[in-house]
Amino acid sequence: MDKDRIAGAAKQVKGTIKEAAGKVTGDTKTEAEGKAEKVAGKVQNAVGGAKDAARDALKE
Repeated sequence: MDKDRIAGAAKQVKGTIKEAAGKVTGDTKTEAEGKAEKVAGKVQNAVGGAKDAARDALKE
């Protein structure tokens, strides 16, 4: 498993928590930051997945 997948998943979790905290407190800035962090985590996770797939393809 690529380190980007792990870091991406962590960012997604952090973003989800931040987004929920923003919703609860009514802080739209924190909520938006959480959403952005979640998206960045998904992208990073996808990049890690692509790296894993490429590495697996080269091994075969």
